[in-house]
Amino acid sequence: MNQLIVDGRRIALDKDGYLLNLDDWSETVAEALAQREELRLSREHWEVLQLLRGFYQEFQLSPANRPLIKYATLKLGPEKGNSLHLNLLFKGAPAKLAAKLAGLPKPTNCL
Repeated sequence: MNQLIVDGRRIALDKDGYLLNLDDWSETVAEALAQREELRLSREHWEVLQLLRGFYQEFQLSPANRPLIKYATLKLGPEKGNSLHLNLLFKGAPAKLAAKLAGLPKPTNCL
């Protein structure tokens, strides 16, 4: 089983590194997941992660790239809600990587 150790707790992950139990998420867990991806979370990353968590609470699903961009544009404005900005933040895979770091399931239409 894939796992992450955070503050002495074992956090179960699926084969792709997503949390098996969404309730295991915390900012510390997000930092540990980001470290596994060789990513250091900035204020802009956290803004998107919180946005995604809000999207999940509202719609009960993780958005693919196109809905993520639309939602980010709506909530954060066009300078942050565009594919270039999100791709730079999340290594060219914003929907998948941001969902993973936000403790959400893998978007269903992402390979």
